[in-house]
Amino acid sequence: MEVYLITFREARRLLSSRGSVRLNLDLRKTNRTLEVTRDGEAFVFPDGGKVEKEIIERIARDASSVYFIRNGGVYKVAIAGEHYYKLVPTIPPTIEINGVRMHRTKEVNPLQDTRNKVNAVKPKEGESVLDTCMGLGYTAIEASKRGAYVITIEKDPNVIKLARINPWSRELFTGGKVQVIQGDAFEVVKKFRPKSFDVVIHDPPRFSLAGKLYSGEFYFELFRVLKPGGRLFHYVGNPGKKYRRKDLQKGVMERLRKVGFVGVKRVEEALGVVARKPEREGE
Repeated sequence: MEVYLITFREARRLLSSRGSVRLNLDLRKTNRTLEVTRDGEAFVFPDGGKVEKEIIERIARDASSVYFIRNGGVYKVAIAGEHYYKLVPTIPPTIEINGVRMHRTKEVNPLQDTRNKVNAVKPKEGESVLDTCMGLGYTAIEASKRGAYVITIEKDPNVIKLARINPWSRELFTGGKVQVIQGDAFEVVKKFRPKSFDVVIHDPPRFSLAGKLYSGEFYFELFRVLKPGGRLFHYVGNPGKKYRRKDLQKGVMERLRKVGFVGVKRVEEALGVVARKPEREGE
């Protein structure tokens, strides 16, 4: 059964229409449009399900959420549990966990944010890439589009559930070039053989939520699983720098060098750090 995704944008178009209107119902992942018709105080979707005007009006007032419609039922794309997760209607969408967005959305959109990170290490055709923290999977998908084979790890099952609903994450589960592993990257990476990957892209949650993914112990594991000459990109962001003059990147760079990485330097446009494993010991 097909699922239709709508945001305040589509809801407002419906409310301004007098008869039928063609809408994109997959968060602009494609250019495909489907016809929605008006039937008195309700709207009829392509599967025949009816949604009352009052519900569409509520969606039109909510500019911070995504909704899915199936057989006339309307549900917010959100999960409440120990934390509150929801899909946010940026294009492409990002995830918000307890009010914190998982992508940059002010200076750049999530897709450009992803490309900045991937461009820092430039995966090539036939290379193997480890993406340590999947999220919605945009990094893994972008690397796979460049011809790489990607293993991506996601600790949180709720994030995977939202990724399965999000049209922009579809290639994670259908393309065949991305392997998704559910687990804690801190533990999963220990199970990989040495020298398994050409590239590691490490985009962890903020330090206050996942401090061990910024530790020298974890960096040693990333160094171990990289092939000689392998490249690392580590997203750090700049939390606290503006107001407290705290330089988290500096500490990250020092710990990377300590475990053996060379060529460690900042990548300002991606708010992170690049490094590489030496081709030979002692380089």
